[in-house]
Amino acid sequence: MVALSVVLLVLFVIVSLLLIFLVAIQSEDDSGLGGVFGGSSSSTFGGKTNSVINKITAYLCVAFAVLAIMVAIVNKSTSEGNILAVADQQSSAAVAAQQAPATDGQ
Repeated sequence: MVALSVVLLVLFVIVSLLLIFLVAIQSEDDSGLGGVFGGSSSSTFGGKTNSVINKITAYLCVAFAVLAIMVAIVNKSTSEGNILAVADQQSSAAVAAQQAPATDGQ
């Protein structure tokens, strides 16, 4: 299970970096992120929607979402599933450890 977690995390980082790179290099004319703020386009998504960079970016977005869900499922806590319950158990164990020497000394 640990090997799967490491492989998924490495893939997630690679896809994230590629996605950042592809979004950064897209043109600012009509189809990139810059086109949203300053570009004038006759259609909603620009005239170059079918370009290769846009398709690769869309595939990487889907891969990013799928990998994020898979990493979350693989790395979830199996003890309680609730982080507050785990924190409560740890704090009660720490309080019990502090109180145990105090009762032995009396």
